[in-house]
Amino acid sequence: MEPLERYRPIVDDFDAFLEACQRPLGTAVRVNAIKVSVDRALEALESEGVGYERAEWNPRVLRLETDSPGATWASFHGFTHGQEEVSAVPAVVLDPRPGERVWDACAAPGGKATQLAALMDDRGTVVANDSNLGRLSALRFNAERLGATSLAVTNADARNYSMKPFDFDAFDRALVDAPCSCEGTIRKNPDALDDWSEGHLESVSGIQKGILRRAIETTREGGTVVYSTCTFAPEENEAVVQYALEECDCRVVGFDLGLEHSPGITEWRGETFDASLEKTARIYPHQNDTGGFFVAKLEVTA
Repeated sequence: MEPLERYRPIVDDFDAFLEACQRPLGTAVRVNAIKVSVDRALEALESEGVGYERAEWNPRVLRLETDSPGATWASFHGFTHGQEEVSAVPAVVLDPRPGERVWDACAAPGGKATQLAALMDDRGTVVANDSNLGRLSALRFNAERLGATSLAVTNADARNYSMKPFDFDAFDRALVDAPCSCEGTIRKNPDALDDWSEGHLESVSGIQKGILRRAIETTREGGTVVYSTCTFAPEENEAVVQYALEECDCRVVGFDLGLEHSPGITEWRGETFDASLEKTARIYPHQNDTGGFFVAKLEVTA
């Protein structure tokens, strides 16, 4: 837990934060609205004797009383999909509409891409991309199990993604759930900090900036881009969004979030960020008994 000490100045109730990071994470699933209603999914779980608690901020997110959410009848038939509770936040913030063209830049294994398809009533196009060819099989499997027919799967480095294969020249919305240092997953991955270093933060932030820049470039004027990570590091969060503000045509916009959270920071180790970064969200494990996450919503301005 030593690497987390660097966040003491920016985390309220730091002792509660550390204590939460050391507790095992509970099990959560998302109800797959492409196939069933929430009520039908609950009936399926009840018939199996699987206890659940509905998340107050999102009726489609359930906390289950089982360690094997993928072994339930509801999961096998695509009624539910195992997905960490805060992992369901970015797609909700992106708020895609039926008929739109949406890009998920780092999509495998498909939890957020299929969630986007469900939010769109499976009408429109979700281009689910990932640079890791080996992970695409999991994405395709999940898309088939969940009945997400609006997905188009691509394999490319998102930093130089080409629009040439498409018959349109821009997306309406884009999601960049970027590869990161994964500090916020410590509750489910106790070894997440084993190879932690500030050098790694610097290296991965360069990749994040490239992906976010390309997402903004490929999204139409007035369109929306959501940037998210499962880490606490400002180098991977606010600093990446600050880069986008300086180098791309975009602005930070606020959003409502039913989960307790902290605002983004505007200063870190002598570096000052734009005041609009306060509109981003930092979700800490002790606030909602979840993992950690960062979410920013951007509007493309040109």
